[in-house]
Amino acid sequence: MKKWTAQDAKVHFSEFLDTCVAEGPQMVTKQGAETAVLVPVDLWHRLQPSSRPSLKQLLLSDMGRTDFLLPERGQARRRSIQEME
Repeated sequence: MKKWTAQDAKVHFSEFLDTCVAEGPQMVTKQGAETAVLVPVDLWHRLQPSSRPSLKQLLLSDMGRTDFLLPERGQARRRSIQEME
């Protein structure tokens, strides 16, 4: 995967886009940190359904449905009476 600085991607956008279509995903960096990836639309369409499970998949899964909704015991901080007034 080729890396482009944000400035180079902006200045050479047509080349950036053509390279993405011809070679696949292209990484964009900003101040040396990986920031974004440009992917061809066909790859993006293939990745979309797998990025989030459907409601049907969630309801039929073996994964606990409320485990992530409840905080760990003893982790909640109680407010004092002075804070409530």
